[in-house]
Amino acid sequence: MRILITGEKSYIGLKLKQWLNQWPDRYEVDNISLKNDVWKQKDLSIYDSIIHVAAIVHQKENSNSRNTFYLVNRDLTKALALKAKSSGVKHFVFLSSMSVYGLDGKIGAEVIIDKNTPCNPNTLYGKSKLAAEFELKKIMDERDFKVAIVRPPMVYGPDCPGNYARLSKLVKRSLVFPEYENKRSMIYIDNLTEFIRLIIDTQAQGLFFPQNKEYVNIKDLIDLIAKVNSKRIYFSTLLSKIMNLFKNRIEIFNKVFGNLTYNQELSSHQNFNYCITEFKESIINSELRNMNLESRWSHKNEDTAIGK
Repeated sequence: MRILITGEKSYIGLKLKQWLNQWPDRYEVDNISLKNDVWKQKDLSIYDSIIHVAAIVHQKENSNSRNTFYLVNRDLTKALALKAKSSGVKHFVFLSSMSVYGLDGKIGAEVIIDKNTPCNPNTLYGKSKLAAEFELKKIMDERDFKVAIVRPPMVYGPDCPGNYARLSKLVKRSLVFPEYENKRSMIYIDNLTEFIRLIIDTQAQGLFFPQNKEYVNIKDLIDLIAKVNSKRIYFSTLLSKIMNLFKNRIEIFNKVFGNLTYNQELSSHQNFNYCITEFKESIINSELRNMNLESRWSHKNEDTAIGK
């Protein structure tokens, strides 16, 4: 199969290409940048699937950036899909986001997204991604131009930008965290790339919600990051009480310690066969690769530190 991935510097795009390259006899993978108009001259007819991951993500949102978000995340997606369809490409995979729902974590209350949860994005990123989904639904053809829209939750892994990287740095610099437990949907990069591979293989279409097989508890996550980095962390019930007092005033508390999950039934594609890496292993892999310490971490140390 010939695969084209958009976004030459995209984290997910680069990891997906590395993942597919494990099977050189099955996949021939190309990357392309969409930052200029050169892509418009490219022959897309040679590809079986296009994986569109290029997007504006980690950019400050204000009135001046609205046009940029919509030009890249909506209009560019539409233009690429129209060219792909007219070129005879049969399968188009679009990386959307959980942010199309406009829901943040909430401390002390369950926030569960299921098949009946309406989309109501509250950020330019989420709004522009949802707008792109609407455009794709107009273009899709169930027989000749299949479209798969993938809405992953927070993605994490080695060298991954975003919230996981910030949390990891905070754990390494802190001594104490609130004694608090929650449930979050997250997905490890290898699980996501395997999910996309299965989508490609089956030329699947529709809406998809991949996540790790198990929900992530923030306390377990912090504790595990600390242990892999040989760092001692103390969990304080006093801090958790203070956090509860200010949870409605300080937004970051809910973002980090609140509950936000996909109903697992939404994510049971192929009985979760795409979840090839369990939570503990995923955090160990992420932290060790980030520290470049793989060669110094023996199985004996692993067992001792993590308590397997």
